[in-house]
Amino acid sequence: MEHVLLVGSLGAGAPSLGAPSATTWAAAFALAFIAWFVVRYGLLGFFTVDQNERAVITSFGRAQRLLGATSVFTPEAAGFTDSEKQRYAYPQVRVIGPGGPYFRWPWQQVHKVSIATRTVNMAWDPDDAAANRGGTELDAVTKDQLNVALTGQIRFRVSEQNLYAYLFGVKRPSSHIMGYFVSVLRERIANFEAPRVEGELVDPTISGISINDLRKNLRTLNYVMDRECTSSVARYGVLLEASLITEIEPPAEVESALAAINTAHNQVSSDISLAQAAADQRIVQSRRAVEIETLRAHAEVEPLRALAAQLAALEQHGPGALDAYVRNMKLGLYAKADRVFMENT
Repeated sequence: MEHVLLVGSLGAGAPSLGAPSATTWAAAFALAFIAWFVVRYGLLGFFTVDQNERAVITSFGRAQRLLGATSVFTPEAAGFTDSEKQRYAYPQVRVIGPGGPYFRWPWQQVHKVSIATRTVNMAWDPDDAAANRGGTELDAVTKDQLNVALTGQIRFRVSEQNLYAYLFGVKRPSSHIMGYFVSVLRERIANFEAPRVEGELVDPTISGISINDLRKNLRTLNYVMDRECTSSVARYGVLLEASLITEIEPPAEVESALAAINTAHNQVSSDISLAQAAADQRIVQSRRAVEIETLRAHAEVEPLRALAAQLAALEQHGPGALDAYVRNMKLGLYAKADRVFMENT
């Protein structure tokens, strides 16, 4: 009986070795939280920025801004109207350049953006891959109401001068920039007129077909597009670097008619060029003949002028010097003559 009571008392007073206490659980949880916090916001709080990237830091969702600076005062927004200045007044933010490591606090978030140049088909639609014939051709209407298909590429990149617009100003920057480019391009196509050279022969049969002007002035059209799209930086934070329109195709039913008209126009231009070249050649030959005859006349006159100068110099030596020169010249003539006729006085 005593043995049983002793065992019971030992079992009731001894600590349990299998189940940890609440204090142990709290200490383990605290150590785990500290380890997670050090790794998450200490070691992982450092970040780097690649050479083709730029970064913007937000604190509680607000980007770090440059005091008083907005995109309205940039050179790209110089042509904005008053309503556009109000619509696209984006603040300038602090941009973190390539390098590192940089540190961010737990309440901060890093937004990285690639500024590498991107080349896409001008018919690419970011929202609908099947649009514009699968992103291969872009439709437009010329000034003479002719539907044409445009092919080519555009080059653009994110501009670090207005990263706020790209990151926070618009929801889908690619859709905005492509829509802006297409609208400007179609407006230019609809109103494009080739510059006329003074004195250029204009064929009345083709003067109204603006597609010929477009095909001959693709370089001018690309230059106009580059100039018109410079404000895209202030609008969407994207810089359009180049517009490369490579081909303009009319509808199939008018292609043959345009080809015949262009062939006739090219033949007329060729004939005019040949006639002009022949006329220029005759003018050059006539000018050269006049120069030759002028030189011959000078060659005949120069000996006479030299002889006159010599006679004037002889006359200055005395009254008899000139008579002696004439007598000597006559003697030389007598020696060369076969017959001499003398006049009896």
